[in-house]
Amino acid sequence: MRRDELLDAAEGLLQDQGTQALTLAAVAERAGVSKGGLLYHFANKEALVKGMIERLIADFDALIEAQAESTYTRAYVAATFEAVETGRLRRWAVVTGAAGDPELLAPLRGAMVRWMRQGLDDEPDPLTSQVVRLACEGVWEVATHCAAIIDYAAIRARLLALL
Repeated sequence: MRRDELLDAAEGLLQDQGTQALTLAAVAERAGVSKGGLLYHFANKEALVKGMIERLIADFDALIEAQAESTYTRAYVAATFEAVETGRLRRWAVVTGAAGDPELLAPLRGAMVRWMRQGLDDEPDPLTSQVVRLACEGVWEVATHCAAIIDYAAIRARLLALL
């Protein structure tokens, strides 16, 4: 449980103050632990960022799994819009912004490959399913930068209708 509290503190710091403010001392202070307590869980800043990215991936995987849908793509669409609607999207934006080192984003790239390929052979129309998944990535991007310009319900309905 303490590990998640430290990750929450780091994400909150990123959201409130930006990447420059992400230091081990600042995270420890925000979490109310000693720097040594933080170092017990995360040996350095890179390990902390890696932990945040791993948690993002696990969170989205769990969100997909939780959807009661007939295909992986339908679950992917549902999870995407749930993430946007519940504010989880903000977590993605701040954490991936903190990962200035491309090496730290390698697990996220791997997850993206998996998300884009998983279950395609089981879809009625694999190419349309791929297009819908890519459109979801566009929803993430636009929602991150200018959320108010999208009618999320209409976009979700249209994506599902394509399937």
